[in-house]
Amino acid sequence: MPKVKEPRYHKIAQEIAEHIVNKQFVVGEKLHARSTLAATFGVSAETARKAISVLADLDIVKPVHGSGVEVLSREKAKEFLDQAKESRDLQTTHGEIKSLIAKQKEDLGNLEEAFSLLLDQTQRVRKNNPMSPYEFVPEANSPKLNQSIGTLNFWHNTGATIIAILHEDEIVLSPGPYANISAGDTIYFVGSDKTVEAVQQFFAN
Repeated sequence: MPKVKEPRYHKIAQEIAEHIVNKQFVVGEKLHARSTLAATFGVSAETARKAISVLADLDIVKPVHGSGVEVLSREKAKEFLDQAKESRDLQTTHGEIKSLIAKQKEDLGNLEEAFSLLLDQTQRVRKNNPMSPYEFVPEANSPKLNQSIGTLNFWHNTGATIIAILHEDEIVLSPGPYANISAGDTIYFVGSDKTVEAVQQFFAN
């Protein structure tokens, strides 16, 4: 969504309102003709006319036929400036949010690309080195814990071969059928991709 450009006459209306708030133009004062205001603010007579119309609609000034423009209210001039500032602040915040969203989309795109690359590299490693082990930590409430590999009939039920168990700070390599699997243990095993899901389901049941 492109940034909305504020009309020139609206900016001039704000400048006139600022003069009123700062008491450079006081309530009851009659300002110069539109052509003089146009010269004062460096704009065309038409732009000055539109600016005066905006202020007149808000009862900040009142055009007086044949004698210029009368200043009516300093308070309403301040309200007009406050509302204009809020509008600018809202537009700025909107732009900042859009920038953040765009940045987030870019970051997500980069993350997706990195994940795809990791997946591709992992698949190539598995293909070139099928004996590269997987690792798995069973949930602490699994009913399969505190039993031996042989009792669990692990290979028959999962198709995976356990090559090591990390128990606390000790790694047990090539554990035999009598080795127990305890809570907190990390199991290292080899097998096909399907064995990963099989191992997860086995300990979850």
